[in-house]
Amino acid sequence: MKLPIYTTEGTDSGNEAELAESIFSIEPNETVIYEDVRRYMANQRQGTHKTKERGEVRGGGRKAYRQKGTGQARRGSIRSPLLKGGGTVFGPKPRDYSFRMSKKSRQLARKSALSIKAGEDAIKIIDDFSFDEPRTRKVVDILKGLEVENEKVLLLTAETDKIIYKSARNIPNVKVLEANKPTTYQILDADVILIQDSAVDVLQGSIEPVEEVEA
Repeated sequence: MKLPIYTTEGTDSGNEAELAESIFSIEPNETVIYEDVRRYMANQRQGTHKTKERGEVRGGGRKAYRQKGTGQARRGSIRSPLLKGGGTVFGPKPRDYSFRMSKKSRQLARKSALSIKAGEDAIKIIDDFSFDEPRTRKVVDILKGLEVENEKVLLLTAETDKIIYKSARNIPNVKVLEANKPTTYQILDADVILIQDSAVDVLQGSIEPVEEVEA
């Protein structure tokens, strides 16, 4: 499939970018999308939650009251889970929530997410651009030219560009990433995906690497 390449002013440059049908025009697999998004969200969890069990709560080292004559149960500790200030039964403990998926499944999930965005006309190709120094206003002008200033935008560059990153980091709902790094979650979370012209091959190569032909 082909998409027009826009200039930084938001006009059609007259050129087109060739996008692989096997990446941007497949039948989305909702199952692997769900699993990959769940994997991403699980991997973000710190898993540092912790509650104290009855053996860890301070106090309760002596018998609370005499064995007989009080009318109460023969309680040996005031840190019983049944009492206020007592330990917690089966409370959360630090754990690792992350899990793995096969490489093929992760690639299929990213292809499915990109195909969904392409089907929604939410992918725009833009001419390569950079600045001599960080300028937030320039990025805002580019977004206005493309009429996406009010959208949640994911901007993909061919390689790390700290100047573009610094120019966009103070703009709400704009995220800058190298083209080989966006996850399924980040692709789906964006309203519009802006891809620099030179980043198209990087993105496609990160999903379907081109095999080198031996001479």
